[in-house]
Amino acid sequence: MAESDWDTVTVLRKKGSAAQSKSKQAIISAQRKGEAVETSKKWAAGQNKQHVVTKNTAKLDRETEELSHQRVPLEVGKVIQQGRQNKGLTQKDLATKINEKPQIIAEYESGKAIPNNQVMGKIERAIGLKLRGKEIGQPLDSGPKKK
Repeated sequence: MAESDWDTVTVLRKKGSAAQSKSKQAIISAQRKGEAVETSKKWAAGQNKQHVVTKNTAKLDRETEELSHQRVPLEVGKVIQQGRQNKGLTQKDLATKINEKPQIIAEYESGKAIPNNQVMGKIERAIGLKLRGKEIGQPLDSGPKKK
């Protein structure tokens, strides 16, 4: 019976969980007991601080200039529509021919699209009319071909 020694006492107790050790009450009780307590504030810990008001935000609010993307002029939209109808194509047919969505053709014709030179070039070749530069609506010159 070596294990039943009455002089030695062993007390096993659980340490507090991480949540308990972080609570305000646990910190205060540890300080009262004289234990070393290290506290550090983590920046924006547990908060959604990605939208912080800064000096630049106020500067942007004071900005009066309205910024917006340049849209396709209505004149270009009318030329696309007329050229497409002269060739006997629907918006869907033209879109298929240039490998774009019909919605894009509709946006270009209504003047709501943001101009994209690649798309404009495809439409120009498909309908055979210029859509860019000073000669909008003029027949597209095939010009001398490279050999």
